[in-house]
Amino acid sequence: LSLGPRELRAALFLPSWQQAGGGPLPVLMDPYGGPALRKVTAAPGWASYVSQWFAEQGFAVLTVDGRGTPGRGPAWEREIYLDIAGPVLADQVDGLHQAARLYPALDLSRVGIRGWSFGGFLAVLAVLRRPDVFHAAVAGAPVTDQRLYDTHWRERHLGHPDEHPEAYDRCSPVLEAASLRRPLLLIHGLTDDNVIPAHTLRLSAALLAAGRPHEVLPLPQATHRPVSEAATANLLLHELGFLRRALGLPQPVAG
Repeated sequence: LSLGPRELRAALFLPSWQQAGGGPLPVLMDPYGGPALRKVTAAPGWASYVSQWFAEQGFAVLTVDGRGTPGRGPAWEREIYLDIAGPVLADQVDGLHQAARLYPALDLSRVGIRGWSFGGFLAVLAVLRRPDVFHAAVAGAPVTDQRLYDTHWRERHLGHPDEHPEAYDRCSPVLEAASLRRPLLLIHGLTDDNVIPAHTLRLSAALLAAGRPHEVLPLPQATHRPVSEAATANLLLHELGFLRRALGLPQPVAG
């Protein structure tokens, strides 16, 4: 798909059993959205299979590659210099609304978002800043304090923290914790050496101090991703259950 004036590259995954003109579907945004990685590609990868799996559970799953993602030239990638939050989130919202115009089956009253790493940061940001659009979020290994992340990678996009402290502050969700109004599930591997667990711990502490209910799922022995097939499969089921509860969707009948 090409969505809106920015021609945002997007992919929409629908249930294979959905009939043409069928009833409304809750929406699950499933982005990465950050530098150096595209999820919308011609060749399907592991991420697209996961998106389709969520679609088979009854969601319309939308993936949008917005400003800052690779493959559209240096100017597109530089759009997020000194702000890796605002433009990225705006493109997710624009993509969602443009897709809903093309596909009326998308139910904008039930919109969840899930993501990992930069996508986790984006999911947290979505429910903090746009609770009018996003009604629940699952955030895996999110970067919540930009000063804690990889120096080489972060200074490439936000500059030096001594020279641009405001850039680091406006892109750190931990400082916006009191804004949470929607259900949020935080997931983090306890041996993550890429996005260290302190990111989720700091956000959880800030949410608790602000009196904002949320859920935290620690993953023992997991690094930046779960290491076993069984853990990955059961984690997806856990995410699905959370999203169904948070969006008021029926749970499957056991047996």
